[in-house]
Amino acid sequence: MILYIYKFIFIAIFALIGYYYPPFRGTSSEVGAIIGAVFALALALLSLRIKKTELKYIWSTTIGVLGGALVGFIIFKMLELTVISSQTYVYFKTLFLFGFPTTGLFIGINKPNMFSPLNIREFFRGSSAFTDSFVLDTSAIIDGRIVPITLSGFIEGEIIITQFVLAELQAIADSNDPSKKVRGRRGLEVIEKLRNNTQISVTIINKNLPSIKEVDQKIVVLAKEHNFKIVTNDLNLSKIAQLQDIKVLNVNELAFALKPIVYPGEHLRVQISKEGKEKKQGIAYLEDGTMIVIDDAKYDIGKTLDIEVTSVLQTTSGKMIFGKRGYN
Repeated sequence: MILYIYKFIFIAIFALIGYYYPPFRGTSSEVGAIIGAVFALALALLSLRIKKTELKYIWSTTIGVLGGALVGFIIFKMLELTVISSQTYVYFKTLFLFGFPTTGLFIGINKPNMFSPLNIREFFRGSSAFTDSFVLDTSAIIDGRIVPITLSGFIEGEIIITQFVLAELQAIADSNDPSKKVRGRRGLEVIEKLRNNTQISVTIINKNLPSIKEVDQKIVVLAKEHNFKIVTNDLNLSKIAQLQDIKVLNVNELAFALKPIVYPGEHLRVQISKEGKEKKQGIAYLEDGTMIVIDDAKYDIGKTLDIEVTSVLQTTSGKMIFGKRGYN
């Protein structure tokens, strides 16, 4: 309530200034008061809008307007010496001193990431393209692989973490279920690693979207609104986002795509870890967890064998390799 009183006083002061000191020659005191009040009201509404606007939009629009004004002013001054007609002079003055800043404003609104400090730094370092923004869901954070993926360069850009995802992680960490508590704490530790690493640009967005209850739906709406890409492990979230033309990076799909390719006839050295379901079969695993079924290796548990790949079977749950004993 006190804030509205201050705003009313602010508008009244400008109205009095306009009344006693009309801004234009020939303007009456009453019109001057109206102009002053309207100007103060516009500033009050602007402050209210800024309060609800994310910092990156304020930054990008400011840079856009200032950049457009600077370019327009330089070009106008260059042409000013050659312009003779007063009509042409007014036209170019309006075009460069009003049109360019307005264009910069629109660019700042529609492409807020273009003027982010990260992209400006990359521009001066000679980068040919502006970086993207990736919003993380809870599953991708708890998984933890986002840290090495980002450091490896597969994701280049700004990592976005929302306040409602942080709240969900906190709720999981405070759960009475021991397994959930461990997962929640691991997720919070992953965020700490991301924020403490100078090679990774992390932004925390304080936008709650209270009208939407589901966290996944909030992420989809936010990504759609700001042209973010979503990083997740959730297959359902991936499908929902893709249906709305949102780009998705599924960490599990990335890990699956990076698994080494094994062909029939290839030789591998593996350690037999347990016996298989069928008679005389032994089971081994590659470093990425891919199962290898080896004939006549039931009694070699704990031993390291050279095997030859006989076939590779692709299933809905992953890849399975079949092999036979080679020479030790």
